[in-house]
Amino acid sequence: MNNLIVREAPTLPSLPAAVLPAIEQLVESLGIPRNALASAEEIEYAWRDLPRELREIPERLRGELIARMCVAVSTGLFDGAMNYIWNAAILHLRDKIRVFGLPVVAQIRQNDFEEKHLLELQDSRLLELCLKLNIIDEDGFFFLDQCRDVRNNFSAAHPTLGKVNDREFTAFLNRCVRYALADSASPKGVDIGAFISAIKGPRFNSSQCGIWIQRLTETHSAQRQMLITMTHGIYCDPNTPEQARLNSLDICSGLISSFTASMRSELINSHTEYVAKGYQDKHAASLQFFEKLGLFGLLNESEQHHIFSRAVERLWNVHNGMNNFYNEPAFAERLLELSMQGAVPETVQEEYVQTIGCCRVGNGYGVSNAAVKYYDQMVQNFSPREISTLIQSAGANNNPLGRRVLAGGSYRSNFKILLSVIDPASVPNVVSGAYAQLMR
Repeated sequence: MNNLIVREAPTLPSLPAAVLPAIEQLVESLGIPRNALASAEEIEYAWRDLPRELREIPERLRGELIARMCVAVSTGLFDGAMNYIWNAAILHLRDKIRVFGLPVVAQIRQNDFEEKHLLELQDSRLLELCLKLNIIDEDGFFFLDQCRDVRNNFSAAHPTLGKVNDREFTAFLNRCVRYALADSASPKGVDIGAFISAIKGPRFNSSQCGIWIQRLTETHSAQRQMLITMTHGIYCDPNTPEQARLNSLDICSGLISSFTASMRSELINSHTEYVAKGYQDKHAASLQFFEKLGLFGLLNESEQHHIFSRAVERLWNVHNGMNNFYNEPAFAERLLELSMQGAVPETVQEEYVQTIGCCRVGNGYGVSNAAVKYYDQMVQNFSPREISTLIQSAGANNNPLGRRVLAGGSYRSNFKILLSVIDPASVPNVVSGAYAQLMR
C-alpha cells in the first residue's frame, strides 16, 4: 500500500497595509495610469491563491526563486513572478536529468551529452528530452510547452506582447508546479552498455540478478521497455551463449509483473518481425522465450498449437521410451506449466487429453509415480469438452487410451482412479452415463 504524502500549505503573511497604497502613490508620482500595473483586487486574489499552489512544492524546492516569485506577486508584478517560477521549474528538470545520468542520456541520444550540453539546451529542447526520458509525460510536455510560449511572450524575460492578470498567472503557476516541481521523484537511468555486458557475461548469481532487476525497476517505463526488448533480442540471437539466454530469462522473469500492455505489444512486434523476415532460428527461440515466461497467451493460435503439440509429443515420446518412469516427471511438469498459462488450443485438445490419459493409466510395467501429481492436476483442470474427450476415448478401441482401458486390469483400475479426481458436477450430461459405467 502506497504511503499518502500530506503536504501542509505554507502560511504566508498578510499583505502589508502599506503595499497597495504605495503602489497607488508610485503610479501617481510617475504620472502613469493606475491600470498600467495589476489592480489591488488582482493582487489580493493572487496572494490568496498562492498557499494552495505552494503546498504542492516539496519543501526542499521552496528556495530563493520561489521567495522572489512571492515578493513579485505581492506587488502585482505577475510578469516577473512567471519568470521566477519558470526558472525554478527548468532548474528542477535539469536536476532530474542529472539524476537520470548524463552518460545514459548520451547513450540514448547516441551523441555526447555532458554538463555543458545540458546547460546549453534551449527550454524547448529540454522539454523534448524530458519527454523522451519519460521524466514528464505527454500531458506535462503539452502544458509546460504552452507555459514556455507564454513565458517568452508575456513575462519579464522578454519585451511583452501584453499583460497577464491574476487568474492567468495562477494557471501558469499551477502548471509549472503540477508538471515539473510537485513530482520530486527522479528516475535513474540504466547504463545500457553495462547492462548488455552483464547479460552477455558469466551466469548471474542471485545478488547480481537482484541488483539489475532493481535498477530496471527504478528507471522510467520507456527505458525499461527498451531494455526488455533488447533482452528479448539477445535471447533470440542464435549466436548468444546459453548462459546469456538464462541471464535474459532471469531479468525478464523478475520484471514480468511490471510488464505493461505497451511492453507486451513491443515484444509481440519483435516476435512478428522474425516471422516476416523469415528468421526461423530467431522465431523458434522467441517462441521458447514466450513459453518460458508464461506469455503463451500473447501468441497467435497457430503458434499456440505448435508449442502445445510439441510439448505433448515430447511427453508421449518419453513415455514410450527407455527409463520413462525416471524421465516422465520433467516433461509432465512442463506440460502442466504450459496448460496453466491459458486454455489448451482446440486443435490439440484430443491429443493432449489422450496423452495424459495414457501416461496416467501407465504401460505394461506400471506408472511413473513421480509424474502422477502432474497428471492429476491437469485432469482436475480439464474443461467440460476435455472431460468428454477423456471419457469418450476410454470407450473406443481406435485410440491408445481406449485400447488400454478396454484391456482391463491395472489400466482399468488406474483410469478409475484418474476419473475420481474429476468433480462429478463437471461431467457433461452427454457422457454422464459412460462416466457412471466406468466408475463402477
